[in-house]
Amino acid sequence: MIRTAGVVVVAVSLALLLTACSLRSDDGTADGTPSSPDGRGLDISFEGWETDFSTHSVPLAEFQSGGPPRDGIPPVDEPKFVAVGEQAIPPREPVIALRIGDDARAYPLRIMIWHEIVNDTVGATPVAVTFCPLCNTALVFDRRVGGRTLDFGTTGNLRLSDLVMWDRQTESWWQQFTGEAVVGELTGTELEPVPARIMSSAAFAEEFPDGRVLSTDTGHSRPYGQNPYAGYDDVDSPPFLLRDRQPDGRLPPKERVVTVDVDEELVVYPLPLLEERGLIEDEVGAVPVLVWWQDGTASALDSETIAEGRDVGAATVLDRRADGRTLTFEAAGANIRDSQTGSTWNRDGLAVDGPLAGERLAQVVHDTPFWFAVAAFRPDARIG
Repeated sequence: MIRTAGVVVVAVSLALLLTACSLRSDDGTADGTPSSPDGRGLDISFEGWETDFSTHSVPLAEFQSGGPPRDGIPPVDEPKFVAVGEQAIPPREPVIALRIGDDARAYPLRIMIWHEIVNDTVGATPVAVTFCPLCNTALVFDRRVGGRTLDFGTTGNLRLSDLVMWDRQTESWWQQFTGEAVVGELTGTELEPVPARIMSSAAFAEEFPDGRVLSTDTGHSRPYGQNPYAGYDDVDSPPFLLRDRQPDGRLPPKERVVTVDVDEELVVYPLPLLEERGLIEDEVGAVPVLVWWQDGTASALDSETIAEGRDVGAATVLDRRADGRTLTFEAAGANIRDSQTGSTWNRDGLAVDGPLAGERLAQVVHDTPFWFAVAAFRPDARIG
């Protein structure tokens, strides 16, 4: 049973009903085109949409209603920010940390879990900061496509348990997990991913003391800090809303994994393995990477209060190339030290001491989703 303090939010309450939804049969054609223009026979409604539903790259039968209507889970379109320390966030609570140039911002999951999308501009780059609680996917995309900037919202629909977004300019539908338009005018277009990472609010404050934090002054009344999906991330609990897809048994369904996708090669690193090793050096798509564990980050999907969630840790992924060579690393307290020069590096990839002081390792796009989601969208994934 899910309890929340204050006002009960109807849109999100409806979203929670998806766990009990029975799925209707597909009366569409073999390629997923609806058998009638109003979508009858499918689990979605076309009413009110100006989307070109005749154009799609995946079967429409794979979409399922999550409960709320379009933007029933409202995105944050005019985000406000406060300085680090001006908004009380418990130290272990997770945030999506995004730095573009000198502009560092934190998007607390206590807010993202209720809104799922923030349309923002960071370091002059228009971005969509997104979070799907059902897949535990926290992804950031550049909102610019074909010379225009798109604004994103929630369709109220899911595909393979994952958030399906829409853009207000063309009403195309976008798969959050892949960043690809899968229905409508822009079908086949892919958004450019922007490196971001989950970390604790305390770690963000330490690493970016001049950073800014998304304010709870969103224009909406929500019980920020409460988790409407309490107990959802039990590692052995089965996936759902996968239609006829069979779970990949190589890992437990809701094992958190670090995903690194370079040049169409996707490698996953189970968090328990990363916690055990601390550092993993690998090569993905010909890019030498360092996957780096850090404890002290609470799960947003465990306890009814996010701050009380169990420690699931967090990960940073860096490109190991600097100064014209590939470096190897070892732990050095809260930082790491490379074996080639003895320089010390922090989690933002900055060399803070040694011969390479001032140099910076590039952040590599990564995420920490549940395994079942990776297996559903990328069955070719290699387990590192």
